[in-house]
Amino acid sequence: MAKRAAKGAGSVHKRTYTRNGKQYTYWEARVTTGRDPLTGRQVQRTFSGKTQKEVVEKMQAVAVEVSRGTYTPPCKMTVGEWLDIWQREYLGNAKYNTVRIYENNIRLHIKPILGAVRLDQLHPHTVQAFINRLDGLAPQSVRMVYQVLRTALEKAVDLEYIPKNPAAKCTPPKKAQKEIKPLDDTQTAALLAAAKGTDLEHIVTVALFTGMRISELLGLTWDSVDMERGTITVDKQLSHFNAQKTALFTTPKSGKSRTLTPAPAVMRALKAQYRHQLEMQLRAGPEWDNPHGLVFTNATGRNLFTQYVNNHCLNSSKLGIDRCVDLILGAVDMGRLLGLQRISDS
Repeated sequence: MAKRAAKGAGSVHKRTYTRNGKQYTYWEARVTTGRDPLTGRQVQRTFSGKTQKEVVEKMQAVAVEVSRGTYTPPCKMTVGEWLDIWQREYLGNAKYNTVRIYENNIRLHIKPILGAVRLDQLHPHTVQAFINRLDGLAPQSVRMVYQVLRTALEKAVDLEYIPKNPAAKCTPPKKAQKEIKPLDDTQTAALLAAAKGTDLEHIVTVALFTGMRISELLGLTWDSVDMERGTITVDKQLSHFNAQKTALFTTPKSGKSRTLTPAPAVMRALKAQYRHQLEMQLRAGPEWDNPHGLVFTNATGRNLFTQYVNNHCLNSSKLGIDRCVDLILGAVDMGRLLGLQRISDS
């Protein structure tokens, strides 16, 4: 009975074939990389080349990897095929907005350029060239594309589809730091005056005096507001509403809930918002739809969108503020100055 070749064992042969009456010679090497766990048969890797030296070097390189336990079989998947699998099977625990950002970057930027490349043939210089040629994107957007690709490839390494992450040592553009300036007293007064009497009056007040993120404000529910104790529990943010009107809440960006004890002006604003919401509910009648008890809604009880708040609550043409995010990021100092009394994490 013939002996079974051990892992890492190989053989080299000279092959000859005839085509159109002419003989051609090449060298072929085979190396045993393991055994099929189902059939018990040898799994071999075959190399061919014009010279004996060429195929021996290839065979020996694989034999060393097999001996060290670092050998990874060739993966015939393309980058695009792997990205489809990664999105479908490995993003289940990611937040909705994160998944949406990943999907957009893959669809618009990564797959059109790298999708047809075989996963095991994606090299660092190819990834770097891809990053360098993302024309028309801001540096931060390029960094996001790179992060998505690197994260997906890291999972492919974990699953041993590829031995190393070809994106790991690439260089994305430097992150541009935008200076966020807190509102001064004049801007604060102008913002409050501009919002007064509108449907967004109270959300502006709460934003100014607490520093809550927009997603946290839009996801704030009445069961998180304790009027008697004067506290707000920030334990979720609104991520998305789907077509079935089901809210998708996620944990705060920090991953932890926190309890705020804001200035009395904030609690007065929330009480006023409660009365205002009752009035909207009476006007809406049977069209009112606020099953989750959101604090800040539109006239029929449905959730507000970040873009709506950005466009309308800031009156940016007068205040010189680009986004509501600038207001919130600058509100840490404002909250201290205007009476934020205590924050506790849980």
